[in-house]
Amino acid sequence: MKSGAAAAVATPVAVSIAHPARSASNRFEAMRSAVSLRHVVVLAGVLLLPLAATPFMLFQVVAQSLVLGLIALSLTFLGGYGGMVSLAQMTVAGIAGYAVAVLGFSSATEISLRWPWWAAIPVALVICSLAATLVGWLSVRTEGIYTIMITLAIGVAFYYLVLQNYSVFNGFQGMREVYPPKVFGVAWRDPVPFYYLSLGCALAGYFLVRWVVGAPFGIALQGIRDNPRRMNALGFHVVAHRVAAYALAGFIAGVGGVLFVWYNGLITPGSVGTSWLINILVIAVLGGMKHPIGAFLGALVFVLLQTFAIDLFDRERFNLVIGGVFLAIVLFSPDGLLGLWEKLRLRLGPAQRLSHNSRRS
Repeated sequence: MKSGAAAAVATPVAVSIAHPARSASNRFEAMRSAVSLRHVVVLAGVLLLPLAATPFMLFQVVAQSLVLGLIALSLTFLGGYGGMVSLAQMTVAGIAGYAVAVLGFSSATEISLRWPWWAAIPVALVICSLAATLVGWLSVRTEGIYTIMITLAIGVAFYYLVLQNYSVFNGFQGMREVYPPKVFGVAWRDPVPFYYLSLGCALAGYFLVRWVVGAPFGIALQGIRDNPRRMNALGFHVVAHRVAAYALAGFIAGVGGVLFVWYNGLITPGSVGTSWLINILVIAVLGGMKHPIGAFLGALVFVLLQTFAIDLFDRERFNLVIGGVFLAIVLFSPDGLLGLWEKLRLRLGPAQRLSHNSRRS
């Protein structure tokens, strides 16, 4: 007899394979029914935000949150839906950033190949996706703390590689003056254009993850997360699914990595150091690993604390503040801020209904 998790996965996958047109239609209907008035209001708000926000808030806070949220989204996809917590997502993003700097334009003219943007960016994304596939191939045969340690070791190894290599990565100086190209006469690093560029990429990444987790591949991946032995017995290639998930997550992180380099205008070994490897994990956990939108919520909270709380505390105490917030979220809501909001909503819901009924009576 099949276990509950495996049976729940096997049934929709089998239906999807047998009736692909019906499955696609059902997913479309489900996505359309999931769109409510609040989604329309939020979308209108983010599109009209440049009319109300200052250039500092738009670029330094919101755009940076979208970029970091996109990188954290790759970890949310791996951890929340695949059960694989990788600390190498910022490494993959850094590989994409370095690839854009080396293939495109930077201050290191003796290193950069000065390719046009339409050639450099796709090749950079292919490189980082292949790197993520390699990371996945090395780590998917482990679980839990061992996966974390392997991906952390890969991240640290890449940090020391770029720190000590001068012929390709320019050592500790890194690659500077890495800016987005002017396309259609638009300076894409200006606050408003860069905000819309980041918003478009963030929305594309969010809807891609939402679509994938409802597709047969995503359903099978969640079944592998819950019971890999049963899924293997059902005929699913566990290792192949996990490696493919790493490749997809690497592509998403690579897009975020390119935007992050353009945001900073440079990339250095510090951009892929241990602190940033852990920051991406903090961002994903803060928002909630089980919700794609949680990556962007966690990034917004992180950037707000990083931007404004540091004015109230010195650097050492600021790190304690970040650690304290992270610890409080983990202790009181393992599902992050969205999980905490869900608990509050469930607690307040019955009270609100009772109050409404009493007023009606």
